[in-house]
Amino acid sequence: MAANSKDSSQYLLTPIKDWYLDLWVPRTIPKSDFDKIIIIPPEFNQRPDLMSNQEYGTPRLWWVFCMRNPDLIIDPINDFVAGLEIFVPVNILKQ
Repeated sequence: MAANSKDSSQYLLTPIKDWYLDLWVPRTIPKSDFDKIIIIPPEFNQRPDLMSNQEYGTPRLWWVFCMRNPDLIIDPINDFVAGLEIFVPVNILKQ
């Protein structure tokens, strides 16, 4: 585990070698009965950071949408389009 990563970082599980991040170990976001299903509104078209700010109070958790919807969002900008129905985890920092 990266000693300098915050709990909210997508690099939390990635080891550090010689002061550099090693190969990325992605975090998984498990399915939950509390996940919300949201249709991305036009104001968040190609802006996962803005939707993260609304949902979680910080733009830094944009990566959560990609990890929870890997079959729908591969490119975090171009695949995050208005009208797309995605799962949004509610308690992300407690997982």
